[in-house]
Amino acid sequence: MTASLTGSMASWVPLMPLLLVAIGGFALLVVDALSDEHAELATLSSVVLFCAGALAAVLATGKGLVPPPSGVAPYLAVGQMSQFWNATICCGAGLSALLAGGYLHEHALERGEFYALIVFSAFGAMVLAAATDLLSIFIGLETMSLGVYSMVAYRRGSPRAAEGGLKYFLLGSFAAAVLLFGSALIYGATGHTDLAGIGQSVRDGHANLRLLILGMLMLLSGLTFKVSAVPFHMWTPDAYEGAVTPATTFMSVVVKTAAFAVLLRVILTCFSDELSASLRTGWPGMLAPMAAATMILGNFAAARQANVKRMLAYSSIAHAGYILVGVVTLYSGDEQVRQTAVSGVMFYLLAYTVSNVLAFGSLIALGSYAKEAVSYEDLAGAGRRHPLAALPFVLGVLSLMGFPPTAGFLGKWYVFSAAIASGNDLLWLVIVGVLSSVVGAYYYLRVIVYLFMKSPEPGAAIAVPMRSGYVVLALVLSGYFVLKMGVTPAPYIDLALSAASKLG
Repeated sequence: MTASLTGSMASWVPLMPLLLVAIGGFALLVVDALSDEHAELATLSSVVLFCAGALAAVLATGKGLVPPPSGVAPYLAVGQMSQFWNATICCGAGLSALLAGGYLHEHALERGEFYALIVFSAFGAMVLAAATDLLSIFIGLETMSLGVYSMVAYRRGSPRAAEGGLKYFLLGSFAAAVLLFGSALIYGATGHTDLAGIGQSVRDGHANLRLLILGMLMLLSGLTFKVSAVPFHMWTPDAYEGAVTPATTFMSVVVKTAAFAVLLRVILTCFSDELSASLRTGWPGMLAPMAAATMILGNFAAARQANVKRMLAYSSIAHAGYILVGVVTLYSGDEQVRQTAVSGVMFYLLAYTVSNVLAFGSLIALGSYAKEAVSYEDLAGAGRRHPLAALPFVLGVLSLMGFPPTAGFLGKWYVFSAAIASGNDLLWLVIVGVLSSVVGAYYYLRVIVYLFMKSPEPGAAIAVPMRSGYVVLALVLSGYFVLKMGVTPAPYIDLALSAASKLG
């Protein structure tokens, strides 16, 4: 009996990251309702909660995990890959919560519900990343999205926030409906909602081909909406600009990570057969042009922006294109190439998380109340006046640009190398990626030029850095990992390779 009880308890250990975040979210709601001085406590509690979730995921990664309880196993995976995603999501959400602790207080927007929204949205993202059934995919997607919609419109008195939140809500709801309808078609074609059963039915040739193709296109369209891929990117600039900057940071790293995680799982589990994974007849023929268009439009649109947050929004679109190159590489029949592509996408998303937090966090740090940095002109000369505040921004944009020896450089190199190793079919896509990265270098370096080489116009508003220990801590942590992953990437690459070796 003791052994049975021990085994039963052990089966819940792989679910600890999810359980910690879920229980912590409810605890935050109670604290917000009962405490008058809840804002400071909510900040610290959410950060500690995400640290605990990330630590639980890291400790579980690389170890032999017992199967989860029978009621959970059909719907969620708990293997090394899922734990890697859990750690990445908790990292991005925890850093976003740290930024919120400084930003919301500085701009008199601090309310406890913001942290509850972050926690429950992160929980939805973790469910989405681990989902192994069409039902759990939809539940995770909606749990994540509802919180993000609210965070975008969090600044109640701002017309831009209302516009961005409404646009994201309407388009996101439509995309969710498309995904749900596609899921229904796939169920009709295969008789399964679990991803493994769908994949087996497709490989055995038992699926209704017409329903399957239409369902696959609709399902992938719903997921690519969440990663801001062209042509499903229209919501991104307005939502990023209208949201408070910590919410923008959360969207750019956590939502993107979860969406790419489930996209990888769906493709590898359901549509890895020869017909579905063909450049001519399957999903690669859809995703390859989408990746190229996303890289091109994202970079050229970012180069035309005067608002820094909108520039970073289009930059986020461009990075979705780079990551899609790695996803398209999964069509390769070479198992080693596919494993390299999966691990490359995983490493890229971790590198992108810390790099983007560094860029958005620096933008937060450079703007105090009523003197917030928004446009390039606001940054003019800030690097000369406040070099310590500007240094993290420089490091962040260099990593996003892909400049060695930063994490961003290794991420791009890893993904493009996998595409080249797959053969000549994707060489054109790598060339598009490299050339569009040159355009990206223009607007990233433009930030550095304005920081150190431009002077503000006479009478123009001048951004003044805020003072916040939370923001400084977030910048120090993200800057550390940007450099560490670039200089000594082996532990992170090995972790990604180990997680990619088993789809769990």
